[in-house]
Amino acid sequence: MFDDKKLWKERAGGRVKDLGRYLRYIFNGHLVIVLLFLVGTGAFYYQKWIVTLPAGFPAELIIAILIGLLLTYSPVYNFLLEADQVFLIPLENKLKGYFLRSGVISLAFQGYILLMVLAVLMPMYAHINSTGFRLFVPFLAALLIVKAWNMAVDWRIHYFVQPSVNRWDMVVRYFLNAVFTYLLLKQANLLFLLLMVVVMAFYYRSFFVRTRNMGLKWDKLIDGEEKRMASFYRLANMFTDVPQLKATVKRRKWLDIFINRIAFAEDKTFLYLFSRAFLRSSDYLGLFIRLTVIGALGIYFISFGLGQLLLSVLFLYLTGFQLLPLWNHHQNKLWVDLYPVAPKSKLAAFHKLMMVILLVQTAIFALFILIKGEILIALLVLLAGAVFRFLFVYLYSKKRLKV
Repeated sequence: MFDDKKLWKERAGGRVKDLGRYLRYIFNGHLVIVLLFLVGTGAFYYQKWIVTLPAGFPAELIIAILIGLLLTYSPVYNFLLEADQVFLIPLENKLKGYFLRSGVISLAFQGYILLMVLAVLMPMYAHINSTGFRLFVPFLAALLIVKAWNMAVDWRIHYFVQPSVNRWDMVVRYFLNAVFTYLLLKQANLLFLLLMVVVMAFYYRSFFVRTRNMGLKWDKLIDGEEKRMASFYRLANMFTDVPQLKATVKRRKWLDIFINRIAFAEDKTFLYLFSRAFLRSSDYLGLFIRLTVIGALGIYFISFGLGQLLLSVLFLYLTGFQLLPLWNHHQNKLWVDLYPVAPKSKLAAFHKLMMVILLVQTAIFALFILIKGEILIALLVLLAGAVFRFLFVYLYSKKRLKV
């Protein structure tokens, strides 16, 4: 006898155990200290920025734009596996309880994120609005209801095959979410809010009626679940080996200009392999670009030299630490061991590439400081970056690499 409750408990429990196992590696001692520093610095400057806001600042519009994005992205975590396309499709009519539980747990998790984001944005709203924080709970309750509506609509979209339906739905729902949030924050007349609720209700009903006799598109559900888990595995892979991770690469022919500069020589074999992996893999290059952009913007907007110096070293550490898994990128390829290359050349190549990557990031940080006209601070960042690169690459990384 099929028991959907038992299946859901097994799947959800397995997923929680899987996430917990890797979260222990992600939130290690080093990262917690770094996050505390970033949160503290960000909160300090955010508070200083709020004080400078004029009375007519469009806080409601900015919050509506941001919250609208958060409300529109409302997937249901279904815990489905690839094999379910074969074994569970015949039982689709018996899985209503399974998917309902998935929806509830998804709403709880995403509702918590909504709570955190709203709590961060509310000081900006309270600064220009006399009601202050008194309406925080009513705002949160209304937005949670809208979040549940978004999840219900998103689930109905999975009954369609056409990608265009999903694209147009995202556009329409974002518009409705942003407008509703804006009217809510502006404390508009209740009739306008009720009108928005009626429009949303009819919008969901139109999809419900059209999909009432359709079957779920299991391939879309499973593909979405795999993509979400792949994003988490890519993050965890920066801290430990993740066997479940499927590597993704892109050709990026326009970056060959950097590869072509490497000499065609025996001692450059591993430098070529590591460089090619860094430039083609979305995990490494994407991580480098994201951290460089965030770090450069943070350094640019911080107004005191010591903070700029510490933040630049902090982001150099984050980049270097999270690029260390590049060392094991080819560990499962047996043909690499057949190269007639001295083992020490692999370590030397990895060190050289890490030095170049961190040098480029340091130069970008210094350039952003130089744009502000702070020449001395820019020079200090270059000097601090040079010292950090040497200590990190030749001392710290050696202890963490499995040579």
